[in-house]
Amino acid sequence: MDLLSQVPWTFTGIPELALLGFAGLAFVGAGVVKGTLGVGLPLVAVPLLSLVLPPPTAISLLVVPVLISNLWQAWQADKPARYAMRFKWLSLSLLVSTVLSVRLSLALPTEILSVLVAASVICAVVLMMYKPQGSLPPERELPLGIGAGVLAGMMGGLSSMTGPFIITYLLALKLPRDEFVGSISIIYLFGMIPLYLALAYYGRLGLVETSMSLLALAPMALGMIIGRRMRAFLSEEAFRRVLLGFLASVAVLLVSKGA
Repeated sequence: MDLLSQVPWTFTGIPELALLGFAGLAFVGAGVVKGTLGVGLPLVAVPLLSLVLPPPTAISLLVVPVLISNLWQAWQADKPARYAMRFKWLSLSLLVSTVLSVRLSLALPTEILSVLVAASVICAVVLMMYKPQGSLPPERELPLGIGAGVLAGMMGGLSSMTGPFIITYLLALKLPRDEFVGSISIIYLFGMIPLYLALAYYGRLGLVETSMSLLALAPMALGMIIGRRMRAFLSEEAFRRVLLGFLASVAVLLVSKGA
């Protein structure tokens, strides 16, 4: 089976191996971000892949790297059951919102989806610039958590980027680092698993996409190794600024593509 010939590349005039090389570099770059910051795999990979692939296909190619990385982080968490119970209403609202949004995204033209992915990237850039100073009051944790879950699910269903709203919410809770990583991994699973199940149900995630996604593990792992080593030479704040500028540029390209 010739997997490359079955992938719906946007640019048919460019050799498939060149497009495959671009996709590999996109996963390396996403792995670098994941290795340096601990989050951000779909945030980088989806908009880059959407430059050469229809957005639903770009989202589908992340199924294996995203699920494996978050399952591993959730497994390594100290008290995953406690995190799951604390954020159960956020996770439930995220799940429902994701399923409803992904059905809408599959009915939209590719040009509109490219613009929506670009809008999601811009939203992510804005949220990543926000640094909450105070701690979130306990009485506001539940309603704001549900709201964050709904918004993250809407963004996730359209672009698979649930992270920005969830990250901003968890940062406002002032969680310790290990608890932050464990909690966000479990919450991500409530958004990613229904997203990929819905894509499979609607015929957008099949054997071809899953096989290509499995191949993406290698460049992603390489990027994560590079990212971990970069921590010793580049501060997280400096890297974050470079990342924000890069994502803003990608968002402009996506808007131009959809125009």
